[in-house]
Amino acid sequence: MRRICVTGASGKAGRSVVRDLLAHGYDVVATDISSSRNDVENGAVRADLTDYGQALQVLKGVDAVIHLANIPAPGIYTSAVTFNTNMVMNFNVFHAATSCGLSRVVWASSETTLGLPFTEGDGLAPRYAPVDEDHYPVPTSTYALSKVASETIAGHLAQWSGIPFVALRFSNIMDPEDYSAFPSMWSNPHARKWNLWGYVDGRDVAASCRLSLTAPLEAGNPGLIIAAADTVMNRPSAALFREVFPGVPFTRELGEFETLLAIDRAREMIGYEPRHSWRDHISEP
Repeated sequence: MRRICVTGASGKAGRSVVRDLLAHGYDVVATDISSSRNDVENGAVRADLTDYGQALQVLKGVDAVIHLANIPAPGIYTSAVTFNTNMVMNFNVFHAATSCGLSRVVWASSETTLGLPFTEGDGLAPRYAPVDEDHYPVPTSTYALSKVASETIAGHLAQWSGIPFVALRFSNIMDPEDYSAFPSMWSNPHARKWNLWGYVDGRDVAASCRLSLTAPLEAGNPGLIIAAADTVMNRPSAALFREVFPGVPFTRELGEFETLLAIDRAREMIGYEPRHSWRDHISEP
């Protein structure tokens, strides 16, 4: 498995994934609807994956696909456009992958499938912490619903085809230059409660995608949370959570700054171990 198609290659996650694969000796077919002329001249493929024929074309001759192309968040487009675009794009890539006989499909699901945004009221608080894969599915937007529905489709296509799919539920993806904004969050514990103060470094996103290509998996579509090992905050995680979500139980003891989006299953299934933290880039006062 050496020739990998990366969709959404021009996005934040896509750029990190392409760099990582190339650094590990993979042959990469990078594709994006917004690929620039310079990208195309350097080997990228401009393709609209809402067109099944184009999805089929970009997957011909590759061993596996890392599918990152989607409208990446709620609120960018209308709810209907977000849902319809993501659903068509995901089905086309998944079905084309099975038609081409790829050996694996790794794709970007979302932490929003777990119940985000979390709030204290309106029934949107987490049921327990740390939130793990068993908290799924709780979509609260058409964006999250597009990911939940796509996970269902991926699971069935994986069973029909015998091709392992891996749905990676990425937390809020950050590059090192984004970390300078973190201190502004520390005085207000409510500012980032919506995803339990979670994030993930783009380099760890890339590693999770690469590990998912070769992990020993059966056919199916396991959904795995991919987050940093810590939170964006400089306060102990348990005390922070109890202040904002009083009464919500813990299922186990937490490390001092441990993530509240559990990554235990990703560790077990694909060998994921986040190696990057904002603490490596900025100093606490």
